[in-house]
Amino acid sequence: MNLTESLLHALKSHGARQIFGIPGDFALPYFRIIEESRILPLYTLSHEPAVGFAADAAARVGGGLGVAAVTYGAGALNMVNAVAAAYAEKSPLVVLSGGPGKGESRSGLLLHHQAKTLDSQFQIFREITCDQVRLDDAARAPADIARVLASARRNSQPVYIEIPRDMVAVPCAPVAAEAPPAVDAEALATCVDEILARLGRARAPVLMAGIEVRRFGLEDKVAELSRRLGLPVVTSFMSRGLLAEQDAPLMGTYMGRAGLPEVTRLVEDSDGLFLLGVIVCDTNFAVSEKHIDLRKTIHAFDGRVTMSYHTYPAIPLGALVDGLLARVPARGAAVGGQRQVFPRGLVADDAAVSPSDIATAVNDLMATHGKLPIAADVGDCLFTAMDIENTALVAPGYYATMGYGVPAGFGVQVATGQRPLILVGDGAFQMTGMELGNCRRYGWDPIVLLFNNASWEMLRTFQPESAFNDLGDWGFAQMAAGLGGDGVRVHTRAQLKAALDAAFATRGRFQLIEVMIPRGVLSETLSRFVNSVKRLTVAKPD
Repeated sequence: MNLTESLLHALKSHGARQIFGIPGDFALPYFRIIEESRILPLYTLSHEPAVGFAADAAARVGGGLGVAAVTYGAGALNMVNAVAAAYAEKSPLVVLSGGPGKGESRSGLLLHHQAKTLDSQFQIFREITCDQVRLDDAARAPADIARVLASARRNSQPVYIEIPRDMVAVPCAPVAAEAPPAVDAEALATCVDEILARLGRARAPVLMAGIEVRRFGLEDKVAELSRRLGLPVVTSFMSRGLLAEQDAPLMGTYMGRAGLPEVTRLVEDSDGLFLLGVIVCDTNFAVSEKHIDLRKTIHAFDGRVTMSYHTYPAIPLGALVDGLLARVPARGAAVGGQRQVFPRGLVADDAAVSPSDIATAVNDLMATHGKLPIAADVGDCLFTAMDIENTALVAPGYYATMGYGVPAGFGVQVATGQRPLILVGDGAFQMTGMELGNCRRYGWDPIVLLFNNASWEMLRTFQPESAFNDLGDWGFAQMAAGLGGDGVRVHTRAQLKAALDAAFATRGRFQLIEVMIPRGVLSETLSRFVNSVKRLTVAKPD
């Protein structure tokens, strides 16, 4: 077995199911082994950011490792933004990069693709990954690979592996997985006792499920825990789509002033708010109606549990949930509360289409044909997703990078085998929409709903006087045929319904529905969000 084969088998045993990549000269040797060994299937795309987004989405929705393979310098550095997004949102993405061989490194010549020094790339990725290694020693490589992949799984964050191109075929021993670190049983038991005591004393306890619940494969257990505790459950904005297939007392998604008033009251009036795997960030909490005193919450995140002014370190989320389930007996009491009601029954007339109409049309489609997983970009397409029936959803809700939606849809289809629905705005589509041309090679057939108002409309809502928000009309639907799919432009609700029905009935080719939305027309959720942010940022008089 050579070094690359040893690495590929280790990736597979740690949960990787595919590789997304773009080759380059420093990566050609290990790409050949990937292709010829067939240990993991390889899908090549057109631009490195899309490679990172697709691999990130595959990790999020599939529950394993995402793998993005690129070349040194021009390839890896072109993917920095996608890796930063995965780091910020705790997605276990493995970056494989080719690198200069030992002889090249000692030549004394500047090498093409080199930035400041040969180590510049390694140092840059040190900032946006939780562990890194350069596989320049075959004897040490199995232990190094085991450590780095264990870090990715344990922290649910990206890692970086650099493969010098003269090392790829060097003989190498298999990788033995690291044993998980032991959990202090006494500390865990004390932590569980305190959590149950706090929830027991609370008048109105609530469980907010965050992204780590999915990252660590805990949805079934958390649903069971919520039933046993008799707690109403909400998701954060970032974790929308969580528990979509579980029988949990899910009341909706918390978005403060921008969300449903009943969900906002439920969370903000709680005296026992249990934040389970929730990132405490601005997109989750900045537009709260009332200030949430985090000192009075139970916050389990990033391997620790914090309550009031003290913290239990080294308590993994999975161990905590198992510990709580071991202590709480099953109970059959139903949890009261109003579940979220989603808009249905699109009026298929000649009226112009609004984002709310898109949500209604998608809900009608899924009510008839079953749920579709969703990959959403940022902007009003993501806020519109809040009005779509709870289904699997991947989106960069915190890091908020544009260009995520289309390649993320590929990651979803590869990881799940299900046909995805992609929600994307015209600004983001300009960045990565051409990646749809890769669908034909692999048989991918996403349904793409392109929100086109010829504008960076969400930016316009904050600064309407700026003309740079104008994007013009690119005629995206007309491009679809040349890319190997079908495209249609719609202006009315009747056209939207007809296009969605036709898209769902057509398999084997991507379906692009370019929805023309009048400028200034927003979803109700985004309107509330923007107004809330503006209210918070207006300077108060002295």
